[in-house]
Amino acid sequence: MGYKPLKIGNVTAKLPIIQGGMGIGISLSNLAGAVAREGGVGIISAAQIGFREPDFDQNPLKSNLRAMEMEYQKARQMAPEGVIGFNIMVAMKHYEEYVKCAARMGADLIISGAGLPTMLPELVKGYSIKIAPIVSTKKSAQVILKYWDKKYQRCPDLVVIEGPKAGGHLGFHKEELEDYLEASYDQEVLDIISVVAEYAEKYQTKIPVVLAGGIDSSDEVKHAFALGVDGVQVASRFVTTVECDASPIYKEAYLNASKEDIIIVKSPVGMPGRAIRNKFIEQLESDEKTPIQLCHQCLRSCNPLEIPYCITDALINAAKGDVDHALLFCGANAYKQNKMETVKEVIESLMI
Repeated sequence: MGYKPLKIGNVTAKLPIIQGGMGIGISLSNLAGAVAREGGVGIISAAQIGFREPDFDQNPLKSNLRAMEMEYQKARQMAPEGVIGFNIMVAMKHYEEYVKCAARMGADLIISGAGLPTMLPELVKGYSIKIAPIVSTKKSAQVILKYWDKKYQRCPDLVVIEGPKAGGHLGFHKEELEDYLEASYDQEVLDIISVVAEYAEKYQTKIPVVLAGGIDSSDEVKHAFALGVDGVQVASRFVTTVECDASPIYKEAYLNASKEDIIIVKSPVGMPGRAIRNKFIEQLESDEKTPIQLCHQCLRSCNPLEIPYCITDALINAAKGDVDHALLFCGANAYKQNKMETVKEVIESLMI
């Protein structure tokens, strides 16, 4: 099946596929650069990106900003003409500094979720970087597009719809995840597309819509485009690639996971997430707390005195391959992955 390029304003990706941002340390320069080189949109996750820097514990903000620039430059060297951006979570402490850093260095795109990015247009004012909110429901789309319209007199350059089959932190209550069937969420997607179309008409522009969450096969891609979207965002399929920045042991956890191993968990800050069951999760289910040794200044709503574990530590352990002490975020269909592939092979299998 032939797919049109993904046009985001004056930025064009040859293929309508975005590689989803995965933190901590899962989608860095090597994965994002490889995807951009193949014609897709490569996304670097800014979440605690400087975790390998020697001064990370002492100054996480400084380390993260430095690492953002290093990872972006490495990805850009891999794909000089490719489309490369950042995923920056609204829930992150120092969100403003991370956004401004991405804009200053000349990244093509910021995708922003884990909260509604109400401040994003102001933070990138004067820069050419494209901005894209992540929404999960018609209501969230209405809220953010109306807010940007009234406060900034502008619309998004792209909208990412993240469905209930996504991995990591999810934009749904746990009850909603249980209620949504594919057909009912299809209607939600159609409703969001309709909301976006209203603002596209008002601003006399094209606002592409990209669908994410559980898209792991060419059939899922075809289904997404049949709904009327302009592109797809894929994350979990890229974990089990040679180019993915994660530890090989992390990748093996995906390859060894069964359908029953993939469950909904509660993050320390109250949001539901989807992950692979392991010794770490079994420990949490027994209400055993993991002592917090040091606050890494990651999420705004986190209180180290109240949380059962440090999500930064758990995700760093995942990236490094210490899977028994790790939170292994994944999408709903990650259990289907049973072999290592290259980025090129994954993209070809999705775009046929």
